[in-house]
Amino acid sequence: MKLKNKKIWCAVMIIVIVAIDQITKYFAKTYLLGNGAKPFIKGVVEFVYAQNTGVAFSLFDGGRWFFIALTLAVTVLCIIYMYKGKGQSNLWLFWSLGVIVSGAIGNLIDRIFWGYVIDFINPTFVNFAVFNIADCAVTLGTISLMAYLLFDIFKTNAVPIININA
Repeated sequence: MKLKNKKIWCAVMIIVIVAIDQITKYFAKTYLLGNGAKPFIKGVVEFVYAQNTGVAFSLFDGGRWFFIALTLAVTVLCIIYMYKGKGQSNLWLFWSLGVIVSGAIGNLIDRIFWGYVIDFINPTFVNFAVFNIADCAVTLGTISLMAYLLFDIFKTNAVPIININA
């Protein structure tokens, strides 16, 4: 894939993920607010409206402006690294950062305009936090980034098990 095309497709991916996140949050606010939980897959997942003024699992509740500043700074640095730095040289790294950035932007929009993040996906088969599409993007992008970093460490520091030249 040509580098220029990779940059364009990654930008499109970021826009699409942010749009899906914001559209689903709009529907959650419109149809779930004040209406209780709505089963999606009985016993597995339900949709319920929730407002999160903290970060993951509602930790550090009430730090709106701190989280806005931190998210904005990290997002801008990731975008600069992706488009100007070494991040553009590897597709796996580039796309992993792009997915993280899209999730960060989705939740950043909520924090700026509402003062909280709209969550609506509630897994009922396990005791877990209510989350949204942006949270999924950040989580999956982070898992992909960690896998890339582990793969890169083992690839560059690989020691042969059997020394053929001995």
